[in-house]
Amino acid sequence: MTADVWLPIEPVRIEGLPEGPRYLFWDGGEDGDQPFPGDPAQCVLYVVPYMKRLSVRTRPLARMTGVRVIQTLTAGVDDITAQLSVIPPGVRLCNARGVHEASTAELALTLTLASLRGIPGFVRAQQQERWENAFHPALADKSVLIVGYGSIGAAIEDRLAPFELARVARVARSERTTARGLVHPLTELPSLLPHADVVILSTPLTQETRGLVDAEFLARMKDGALLVNVARGPVVDTKALLAELESGRIGAALDVTDPEPLPPGHPLWQAPGLLISPHVGGPSSAFLPRAKRLLVDQLTRFVHDQPLRNVIVTTGV
Repeated sequence: MTADVWLPIEPVRIEGLPEGPRYLFWDGGEDGDQPFPGDPAQCVLYVVPYMKRLSVRTRPLARMTGVRVIQTLTAGVDDITAQLSVIPPGVRLCNARGVHEASTAELALTLTLASLRGIPGFVRAQQQERWENAFHPALADKSVLIVGYGSIGAAIEDRLAPFELARVARVARSERTTARGLVHPLTELPSLLPHADVVILSTPLTQETRGLVDAEFLARMKDGALLVNVARGPVVDTKALLAELESGRIGAALDVTDPEPLPPGHPLWQAPGLLISPHVGGPSSAFLPRAKRLLVDQLTRFVHDQPLRNVIVTTGV
């Protein structure tokens, strides 16, 4: 039987792919109705199309009875883990650790600086030809709390380092020590939140983190603090955030929302003190070269039966 690998990037555009499998291009097409390039049952490694609708990304899964590896090009895999019931046992699900750190960390810093320094207001004033100078908060001397300290959280701290911060606190699922210092467990969030001027969310979406930023979480944030979300929309309780924004007590910058895409007329669009970007943490010029390097390395490992990188879960285990 032919061993097919489905790639969402044309194989001729990826230098260094190992010999052995038959490489087939499938990215779902513009409308999500692109025909399958081969029999899904013969696909042994499926690279999930990037930035496509969930229905497109998951369309072939139920027919991939011989698949052994599912490789996403996203850091989060919550969309695929929700489909585990249709995936055969023994399949390794791998994420794109190493692809999005630089770009997402850049955006987290951009949203933080733009919000603190009043850039959205400057843009509105420029459009109206108004000169409005005023004092705005600087990032210097602020305390930042990073919630979710995996590779993206660490990359965010790397980029915060030159900004003369008063303090950086780190939170992850469990306590550990890194080269930069202590990482606190999630259980210590209540005691850390009141001291943070900026709270940056970079945690994966799990059962533990869904709705993590609820009314109680937000109430513990200090007056005037800024919430920045480059994680997943459902990490934040939208209704609770809207209440805080409308009171003017805190500000926020969201690259992800719940719901997403944010529909016209949703109250978040007009919420005071909120900057929204349309989930652009990953898609930048940094994506393609890093994605290609990951795929070449991962496929080389797969072909030579070596341990794969970034295995998040093995189905049926």
